[in-house]
Amino acid sequence: MTKHIYNFKITPLLLWLLVLYGLTACSEQSSHTTTNGSEGQANLKNKQKTSQSYVILALGDSLTEGLGVKQDGNYPAILEKRLKAKGYDYVKVVNSGLSGETSSGLKNRLDWVLQLKPQLTILNIGANDAMRGLPLALTRDNISEIINRIKAADSKVILAGMQIYDNLGREYVTGFKDMYPKLAKQHGLSMIPFFLDQVAGNPQLNQADMIHPTSAGYEVIVDQNVLPVVLSNIEAH
Repeated sequence: MTKHIYNFKITPLLLWLLVLYGLTACSEQSSHTTTNGSEGQANLKNKQKTSQSYVILALGDSLTEGLGVKQDGNYPAILEKRLKAKGYDYVKVVNSGLSGETSSGLKNRLDWVLQLKPQLTILNIGANDAMRGLPLALTRDNISEIINRIKAADSKVILAGMQIYDNLGREYVTGFKDMYPKLAKQHGLSMIPFFLDQVAGNPQLNQADMIHPTSAGYEVIVDQNVLPVVLSNIEAH
């Protein structure tokens, strides 16, 4: 086999070309790395945001459960839909309303529902206590204990205020209405002043019993009463 030996003579021009090629390759590699790094960081941030878990627990009685309306027509379902429409895809609203629930009943099942580990809890309870004419002191103490236990589970609380008809006497009706802002102030809570505001007493937004809202009524409740308070709490998270 004949060996061929090639002798290259590196001229100044060839040396300059080799150096130029090396610098260009390094520059391209550096640019590619930087670009990929920036894109990677952006993708990582997006993944982190998407993977965030923010649970809102809707806690209460039939007004929360949505008695008489379809599953997607109660206020927790509408609230979640509104939040997703605003870009809060990582927020999950869990409906934990139970028809007929009193403050005593809710207190007894509280540990179970708090296993969901919510970041935010909307508490709407007490209407059934009033319908049964239960002592205001009992209702107040129960709600206060419920609030303390929710806060102890590292969840912020939004307290929904309620009002009742005058058939239980002016003193009871006034005391019931005033109980909620007093509890909110005592515990330092955000508050929905009156959950049924702009809906109560309106036959077009309530079912035949004039107690439970229709789906259209719940949309008003969410848009006007609930969503603004919830958004302020999520944005402060």
